[in-house]
Amino acid sequence: MRRFAVLLTVAALAVVAPAGASAMAPYEVAGLQVALYRFGHYKGPIDGIAGPMTKRAIVAFQRERGLAADAKAGKQTRVALGRYGRPLFGVRTLKRGKVGFDVSVLQFLLAKNGLPPNRLNSNFGPATEHLVRRFQRKAGLPVDGVVGKATRKALVAAKKGKQPKKASKATKRHVVRPGETLTAIADRNGTTVRALASRNKLDPSNMLLIGTKLVVPKGGSVAGRTSVVASINRWAAHYGVSADLARALAWQESGFQPHVRSSVDAVGVMQVIPETRDFVEVFVIGLRIERTTDGNIRVGVAYLDHLLRQFKGDVRLAVGAYYQGPAAVRKHGLYPETRRFVANVEALRGRV
Repeated sequence: MRRFAVLLTVAALAVVAPAGASAMAPYEVAGLQVALYRFGHYKGPIDGIAGPMTKRAIVAFQRERGLAADAKAGKQTRVALGRYGRPLFGVRTLKRGKVGFDVSVLQFLLAKNGLPPNRLNSNFGPATEHLVRRFQRKAGLPVDGVVGKATRKALVAAKKGKQPKKASKATKRHVVRPGETLTAIADRNGTTVRALASRNKLDPSNMLLIGTKLVVPKGGSVAGRTSVVASINRWAAHYGVSADLARALAWQESGFQPHVRSSVDAVGVMQVIPETRDFVEVFVIGLRIERTTDGNIRVGVAYLDHLLRQFKGDVRLAVGAYYQGPAAVRKHGLYPETRRFVANVEALRGRV
């Protein structure tokens, strides 16, 4: 990918956004993401974005349950999700003791408005009631802790809570935004995921809810090799790509160096060229990715996953396409230089 420009033909652009989930309101998509997480099929942030991760999780769940794998969160799919798949937000009045999809949505909306629960548990307990009362008080509504029509409308229409402005000398504060991960936040602030998780009493493997207020410990330096490898491993697991393949490709491209830039403007650990980044953001991931080391790795690994699917799991052709460009591989096969590149990547597997 460093030396050969990627030509985006009409055929290459024939990648469509996920159907079904994308037809839901963002707050409903968040409820769906929570349900899919509980069944082990969604590992991304609870952000209400109906992107490829959500689509894949729906399809995986549908296949597991013997349903039509259409990536649509229809009635049958939501019934199969049990109490976490229904009822939809707005069907019933919510108060203490309720459990279900609509409570997940409620907790998401509270977080979006600056009142995140400590746990996204789909359970309307005392803590959630307390947050509802705080929101009602802030919105000028009757403070009864019950989510009826007026409170629902205010939750959906209200603007996102403001990010705290004050910061101590040793720390600063950050409110989690859609698409962010602990790795990206740590990378951008020169700290580590472990330090960030420890300071905020978070489990890095658990769901990260948008609107969560984080205290960001002061970092010492930009991410080193350890955090680069951790980022590669995380996104490889996220996209279902072999971690040793992703690491080998990254090492061959940059030696795990975040600040490498080639003569054709390929940048970062994964040596992503601007055209490839644009393609991946629009047609593979479905959202803009931060210009960080973690973001560069995510784009590169997502693109590798895309190529593996395009070439039906043929690692040699997929890695060759990463370097040479998929259109050129289909038309000409692997160039001699590409074959050497692929051989080097294969030799590095299990060694970096």
